[in-house]
Amino acid sequence: MTALPTLLLVDDEEHSLAAMRMALEDDFDCLTAPGAEDAMRLMEENFVQAIFCDQRMPGKTGVEFLSEVRERWPETVRIIITGYTETNDMIAAINEAGIYQFLTKPWHPDQLVMAAKNAAQLFQLSRDHDRLSLEMRFMGKTAENKLEARRRTLREGFGFERVLRAPNSPMNATVELARQVASFDVPVLITGEAGTGKDVMARAMHYASLRSDQSFYELNCAGLPDEVLMAELLGAKKGALGGAPSNRIGLLQKASRGTLFLNGVDTLSPQMQLILLRIATEGSFEPLGGTETLTTNTRLMAGSHSDLAPALASGRFRKDLFYALSTTELSLPPLRARIDDLDILTRHILGDLAAQHSKPVEGLTNLALEFLGNYDWPGNLPELSNELTRMLILSQEPRLGPELISRHILQADPSVSGRPDPFEAGLLASEGTLKDRIEAMEARILRETLTRMKWNKSRAAEELGLSRVGLRSKLDRYSVQQPGKFDPAEEEED
Repeated sequence: MTALPTLLLVDDEEHSLAAMRMALEDDFDCLTAPGAEDAMRLMEENFVQAIFCDQRMPGKTGVEFLSEVRERWPETVRIIITGYTETNDMIAAINEAGIYQFLTKPWHPDQLVMAAKNAAQLFQLSRDHDRLSLEMRFMGKTAENKLEARRRTLREGFGFERVLRAPNSPMNATVELARQVASFDVPVLITGEAGTGKDVMARAMHYASLRSDQSFYELNCAGLPDEVLMAELLGAKKGALGGAPSNRIGLLQKASRGTLFLNGVDTLSPQMQLILLRIATEGSFEPLGGTETLTTNTRLMAGSHSDLAPALASGRFRKDLFYALSTTELSLPPLRARIDDLDILTRHILGDLAAQHSKPVEGLTNLALEFLGNYDWPGNLPELSNELTRMLILSQEPRLGPELISRHILQADPSVSGRPDPFEAGLLASEGTLKDRIEAMEARILRETLTRMKWNKSRAAEELGLSRVGLRSKLDRYSVQQPGKFDPAEEEED
């Protein structure tokens, strides 16, 4: 019988430990400790794959304890559970303890189990990677073949196959250009609105490059103060950042011989632009608080959430830095320009969500997909994922219908997506009267309300404050009818 993966649960509150153990003990061998001292003793005596640790504890905090664990058992996956969300704590946890995931209180048992399973899988993958690397060192050609197989697996898992698109997608030209550029060791600038998948494209290019067996790192520069950004990127000497007791290795050193993707470069301050220019042109830098010049052999990829042309014209972004970062420039279209990709995108996202939430789903109905296609998705892929998550949670049937869609999406103007409704498009034309435009909006509200009510006209009339006869009169006036119903006389009475 295969042994269960071993987890270490650390929390000074007895009821929290009991709750975690109850949620996880069916699938894992659970060790518990009320504090860092007992937890360290258990680590020395057991083979632990992952740790769930509370942040706020008497004595050592969760971050302090996990930092020590990282030094002695770096392969153990570290997860922190906290009811606090201070930025300083989060940054410290990421930098000092190498946190894999944050879980906030109150957590859901399914969320805890999913995090534990992912952590155990990550631990096993890391062990497999280390084993393959060791075999390569001692077994010559055989190990090289295994490494190449791993590279193929990584390319398939993180490569251009992850950039989901239809056969006629506007993304196709961008992907083909990215494929050509990927194997050339030159900087790349990827532009596109937030949520268009710049990080996925950068990762795909890395795993299609000659550096695919090296590390890929990503840093979102937007919103980070210069001091934090410099420490993350350049590293910091002991005592240079908040009295830190040890040196910190920056991403430029970690990613040397690999790839570093810096997203949000359009938000960089003049000082950071100058530092990045030197890195891009010379490959040299000094850690924060240090005087020694270091060099890096990192392939830089940069992402910008906005068009840099206005910033270049006004001088807010350095032209020499722009040219240093943009040997090749890729532009990712927003989701509203990829409506034909919605089918494959929604099927993929729903598949992931169904596995994550353990709720079977067959997909969307054609009408639901049509309503989603009428919306312009200003939040791009994250907004689509949020909407599909909401629909999955509310669904009672395996195929998700339009009645689950948010009202503001149901009321969206079809002409925005490039699929204009002839009736509404005519009424909303620029030369239309106020009365015409109000009537067009009224027709849209009727359609949205009936869709939510699954075309139950009695319920729709009650919500809209109309009689059933009045509702039918308006439906006839605006030619609004239920999809699939062609003869109003054949409609069933509700």
